[in-house]
Amino acid sequence: MKKLLMLLLTALFAVGLAACGGEETNGTDETKTEDNEEQTASETTEAEGITTVIDAPVEIEFWHAMSGGHEEALTKITNDFNESQENITVKLVNQGSYDDLSQKIMAAAKAKNLPAMSQAYEDWITEYLNNDLVADLTPYVNDAKYGMPEDELNDIVEIFRESNTWDGKYYGMPFNKSTRIMFYNTDYFKEAGLEAPTTWEELRAAAEKLTMEKDGKKVVGLGLENSVTLEFNQWVEQAGGDFIDEESGEFKMNSPEGKEALEFVNGMIQDGIARTAGEDGYMSGPFTNGDVAIYIGSSAGIPYVAGPAEENGLNWSAAVLPAGKEAATPFAGTNVSIFNSATDVEKLAAWEFTKFLINTENTAYWASKTGYLPVRYSALESPEWVSYKEENPVYGVGEQQFDAGFYDPRIVGAYGLKNAVAKELDKVLLGELTVEEGLKAAEEAAKKELGN
Repeated sequence: MKKLLMLLLTALFAVGLAACGGEETNGTDETKTEDNEEQTASETTEAEGITTVIDAPVEIEFWHAMSGGHEEALTKITNDFNESQENITVKLVNQGSYDDLSQKIMAAAKAKNLPAMSQAYEDWITEYLNNDLVADLTPYVNDAKYGMPEDELNDIVEIFRESNTWDGKYYGMPFNKSTRIMFYNTDYFKEAGLEAPTTWEELRAAAEKLTMEKDGKKVVGLGLENSVTLEFNQWVEQAGGDFIDEESGEFKMNSPEGKEALEFVNGMIQDGIARTAGEDGYMSGPFTNGDVAIYIGSSAGIPYVAGPAEENGLNWSAAVLPAGKEAATPFAGTNVSIFNSATDVEKLAAWEFTKFLINTENTAYWASKTGYLPVRYSALESPEWVSYKEENPVYGVGEQQFDAGFYDPRIVGAYGLKNAVAKELDKVLLGELTVEEGLKAAEEAAKKELGN
């Protein structure tokens, strides 16, 4: 770890990022080798660490895309931070949707008017890296005074640490992380004598049995979000395949596993035992109205199910996703990144807020208010979170899938690529293309997006 730290900080010095502020080398002997010079610089930096001091008021902006109860929870945490600080003030700036946020970040980058920090998906961070926009957080993570001790760093859920690391360096910290879970109508299941399905076979069988006429209306067994094809990596991974290879950028879904996944989902839709949200927009509406018996959606949607379900007198629960050949669930949601254009003081202020935002207490509070997942192992075991899950068991479902979790390939333009692929897969679900034609068209669309 120590040698790795030396190399990381030396690289930072060499490219002039000055993330640590005020580093300097003592060795000026021209006869020294380049390796010796690097070693001297690294040792001095390690000794000094972050030399920035916040001894005067500083205000930074945090751009985000939270709304409703999610924004209220974020505001509460931010206010708590501001009240705890003598000189740092964080100003929340809501930039609308994630699409709006992404576009405004890039526009601000061109105008050289970026905020100190922002929410960011992993593929956004890759793009920021390619354009030298995002700060390397590794010096802050490893700093003796301001950093995270190894046990605290390892307290962050492993898959979330991995998804924020590029070439051994941290360019983000996890914030609002969610996963797909299975909501189900417990009354329907009880009447049908069913348990929550755990495999694809059981899921299809349950969808068939629960597609019925009920109180004068048609109930469809399985409900899927309109974005099912945008997030089709879930089904491909469960079939034992891959969607896109992050290293090579190769589209890999046009495979036997991809075919199996698409045939499975499309088969249920064509047979009328599954449906997408359609004009309802989000499947939480049809589910809480009793129009579908099972709903696969985001854990962050729990509050949007709980409220309407209570109003409608609907009894429900949630469980982990049924497995195909493998258990696999995508972990979505954004991270917090700090921009290179910020001053050293602003970067340090942003780092201090980042640590506060995801500390044990706050990530547990955030999860309880939003349906997002705690991002720290200690939060999962905290008395507050354990007690909350005992009263609200559905909030503990997502974390049961950590071992089966994966994240999207962090390639530039990943969202556009997934949209292009989804457009072709939608044609399959609409009956316009066969499964084979849809996979071929999706592959061609992916290659075009990737420039292959």
